[in-house]
Amino acid sequence: MYAIIKTGGKQLRVEEGQTIWVEKLDAQEGDVVVFDEVLLVGGKDTKVGSPLVNGATVTAKIDKQGKSKKIIVFKYKPKKHTKKKQGHRQPYTRLIIEKINA
Repeated sequence: MYAIIKTGGKQLRVEEGQTIWVEKLDAQEGDVVVFDEVLLVGGKDTKVGSPLVNGATVTAKIDKQGKSKKIIVFKYKPKKHTKKKQGHRQPYTRLIIEKINA
């Protein structure tokens, strides 16, 4: 069984036992998070929402809060002696999908 959920402005295909990385959620490690924005539930019986599937939820456990690798943002204007160097680390949350309720 799989489901397509919406979180952090993105749509993700998830299955039970899967580990996923999503945009940072405001919760502590070890907490249980319930996603109620389920767009599709697939498997033996496929349920497609318009836009959401009524009564469907996905339960996940927060495994880790962290930051991704640093990227360098370098901006410059030629012949103007102007340059700007910035670093950025995007925060993320690692989840383990526990249960899909259809």
